[in-house]
Amino acid sequence: MAVVVALMSMLLMSALGAALVLTTSAETAIAAHFRDAQNGVYSAEATVELVIAEIGPQPDWTPLLDGSFQSALAREPSAGSWTFADGSSLDLDRLINRLNCRNASGCTATSLAALTPQRPWGANNPVWQLYAYGPLAAFLRDLPGAPGGANDASQYVVVLLADDPSENDGDPRRDGSAAANAGSGVVVVRGESFGPRGSHQVVEATIGRTTGDTTSNGVQVRAWRLLQ
Repeated sequence: MAVVVALMSMLLMSALGAALVLTTSAETAIAAHFRDAQNGVYSAEATVELVIAEIGPQPDWTPLLDGSFQSALAREPSAGSWTFADGSSLDLDRLINRLNCRNASGCTATSLAALTPQRPWGANNPVWQLYAYGPLAAFLRDLPGAPGGANDASQYVVVLLADDPSENDGDPRRDGSAAANAGSGVVVVRGESFGPRGSHQVVEATIGRTTGDTTSNGVQVRAWRLLQ
């Protein structure tokens, strides 16, 4: 009986020990995912703010929307793709195509203007343009007083620009100028961050020119949202 009791006690203690190990591992994983998610949000927000500061002084936003204006911020690597430390990769062309027509292989003029539940504006559907992209460190390295963590390449960020869909000129690659056009002088800045363990965060800001309450360079943030 003593041997049986001892064996049962050992089994019970082993089960308790295994449960504690699993609980600790789960808590560690949860904390890591939470940390990566928060880092992703901060990374996306920071790059959106950098882009707003850069495009604010531009006298004409049409070159931003048709892709002819080249950002002075990071554009790395030039091939438009990135491989993460875990071996997974990000294809920027496929990312843009999914946003513009939900077809990663490519978009046509018809698909760009198609009416869908996600893009219900037809000819005024936003056409996203790749503006800046690269490791977060590439965006921060030239800033005065950049934190020491700026050398961490675990976060890869992408910033895209598009015409505000409220614009009614039927040309999403041109910023309207008519006074009656609600979307005139308004663009959408989209920041996406990609990090370890599949972390992916998206922040969108709608900005417009204003002479009133401004953030910087005569630009007002009209909407700021974290997309889930």
